[in-house]
Amino acid sequence: MNTNSYKTISANKATVNKEWLLVDAEGEILGRLASQVAKLIRGKHKPDFTPHVDCGDNVIIINADKVVMTGSKWDHKEYIRHTGYPGGQKSVVAAELYKKHPERIVENAIRGMLPRNRLGRTIFKNLYVYTGDKHEQEAQKPRKIELDKIKL
Repeated sequence: MNTNSYKTISANKATVNKEWLLVDAEGEILGRLASQVAKLIRGKHKPDFTPHVDCGDNVIIINADKVVMTGSKWDHKEYIRHTGYPGGQKSVVAAELYKKHPERIVENAIRGMLPRNRLGRTIFKNLYVYTGDKHEQEAQKPRKIELDKIKL
């Protein structure tokens, strides 16, 4: 029996195969969109997934301003941040954040599903969110995918 064929292959920075994916967020529910995109960015859909390596794909999200929240989340969901000064905790409701920066709602949802360490911060840089249907990564020739058609 050849035991060399049973060795576990661990991906590293040089052997990772990254692609560019385009996701249209129009009419998508925020949480479901965020969980599937987080899996794509992390690389969990690939057979050579390695937890400590950035082996995920680069994901471009367009039409982030047309994302849907169910229930009364537009009025009750709060985004909390801290300025760093004493008593500097600020909160904003989802509807107000949507008026100013609609792409940040999608970014915050996806960031919350990534690891909270150096790798998570690096992986988050592979995400590009745009409010309209135009994006700046045309030169990379992203492949358009529909999240409801693929199985993650």
